[in-house]
Amino acid sequence: MTEPGSLHGAERKAILAHRTVWRWHFYAGLFCIPFVIILSLTGAAYLFKPQVEAFLDGPYDRLVLQGAPRSPEAQVKAALAAAPEGSRLRFYEVRREADDAARVTLSTADGPLIAFVHPEANVVLGLEREAERPMEVVKTIHGELLMGERGSILVELAAGWAVVMILTGLVLWFPRGGRGPGGIVWPRLSLGGRLAWRDLHAVTGFWVSGLALFLLLTGLPWTTVWSDAFKEVRRATGTLAASQEWSSGRKSEQVDAHAAHRALSGRPAEDAGPTVVSLDRMAASVRLMDLPPPVLIAPPATGGGWRASPVWTVRSETANRPHRVVLTLDPATGEVTGAETFADKHPIDQAIGYGIAAHEGQLFGLANQLLGLLAATGLVLLSVSGVVMWRRRGPAGVLGTPERLTNVNAARGVGLAILALGVFMPVLGVSLILVALVEFLVLRRIPRVRSWLGLDPVR
Repeated sequence: MTEPGSLHGAERKAILAHRTVWRWHFYAGLFCIPFVIILSLTGAAYLFKPQVEAFLDGPYDRLVLQGAPRSPEAQVKAALAAAPEGSRLRFYEVRREADDAARVTLSTADGPLIAFVHPEANVVLGLEREAERPMEVVKTIHGELLMGERGSILVELAAGWAVVMILTGLVLWFPRGGRGPGGIVWPRLSLGGRLAWRDLHAVTGFWVSGLALFLLLTGLPWTTVWSDAFKEVRRATGTLAASQEWSSGRKSEQVDAHAAHRALSGRPAEDAGPTVVSLDRMAASVRLMDLPPPVLIAPPATGGGWRASPVWTVRSETANRPHRVVLTLDPATGEVTGAETFADKHPIDQAIGYGIAAHEGQLFGLANQLLGLLAATGLVLLSVSGVVMWRRRGPAGVLGTPERLTNVNAARGVGLAILALGVFMPVLGVSLILVALVEFLVLRRIPRVRSWLGLDPVR
C-alpha cells in the first residue's frame, strides 16, 4: 500500500482526506449501529400498523347481528359500566360498518382505555389499555427505547450520529480513478472475502442513503430537544401554530392524556348525562359526512391539552395526514360551526405533515410502506456488514480505529461540515463537545486506554 508520506501535492491530500472521513465514519458507526438496528426493526414493524391492528382487532369486526345495533349513547354507557370508577368518555369512533364492535375510548387515571362494545348485545367484548396495544409498544420502543424522556434524547443523539455516518459513507463511496460500476452500483460478491463485504456495504449505502436520510430528518419533529428548539424558532419568527397534530416525544402524549382526563373528570357526574345523550345526534350527522377513517367524536372538555374544547370535536385521524379534517359542532344543534383542513395549515406544518405521513408509510399506500421497509432493511444490512468488516480488519487487542493523519486542509472541511450538523441538531452538537473534552482530558492521558482506542498522546 502506498504511504501518504511518499506522495506530494493533491494526491497526498486526497488520501489524507479520505482517511479522515473514514475515521469519522468509523466513530459514527461504532456508536449508532446498535440504535440503528433497533430503530430500523421497530420502524419497519410500525410501517404496517394499519394491517397489524386490523388483524389484531379482527375478532371484534364483522360480528353476527340478529337485529339493529344499539345507539352510541347506550354503547358508551356499557363501556363506562365496565371501566374503572371515575372514567369519562374521551372519544367515540364512528365505524363505517354497522356490524363492527363500537370503539369507545375512555379517559382514566391510568391513561386512555379502549372498550370494544358489541353493537347489538351491548356488552363489552374487551378492554385494552391504549399504551399496551402492540403497535403502541413498538412506537414507544422506536421513540424512547422504553426509557422515557432520556430514551427520547438518546434516540435523537443516535439519529444525529447516523446522519454523520451516512454522509461520510457517501463521501467514501464516491467513485474515484475511473472505476467501473462494479462495487459502486452493484456489489461484486464473486470476489469473496472482505472485498465482497466491502462492496455489499458500500453499494447498499448508496442505494438506501437518500431514503435513510429522509427518514432520519422527518423523525426530528417527534424528538424532544430538536422539536422544542424548532418551536422557539417558529415562535420568534411568528410562524408557530396554535396547536400541532404531532407530539414532541412520548412524554407530551402522556401529558395530553392526563390533561384530558383532568378536564373531563372536572365535570360533576350528573353533567355527563346531557353530554352522552347528544352523542346519538352527533354520530348520525358525522356518518353522513363520510370522512376518512378513523373518525373520532370528542365531547366538550375544558382545561389543557390539544384536544380540549368547549364544543363537540370531530377528528378524522387517518394515517395519511394531508387528508385529516377537524370539525367543531354546536352542542345544542349538532351543526358544524368550524372546520380545519390540511390546506388551512401553515406551509411549515403542511411540509411536516407530508414528511410524517411518508415517514409512517401512509402517504401513498403500499408503495410507501415498501419503500420504508427497503430503507429499514438496507440500514440493518449496512450495520451488519459494517460490523463484519470491522471485525475482519481490526487487529487483536485494539479497537481498530482508522489511522489518524494530520496536516490536511480537507480534514478541516469535514470537521466544519460536522460542526454545522451539530448546530442544526443540538444533541449531536453537545455530544461532539463532550466527546472532545472526555478524549482530551481523560482518554488520551491513560496509556492503555489510549492505545486501545488508537488516540494520540497529549502533547
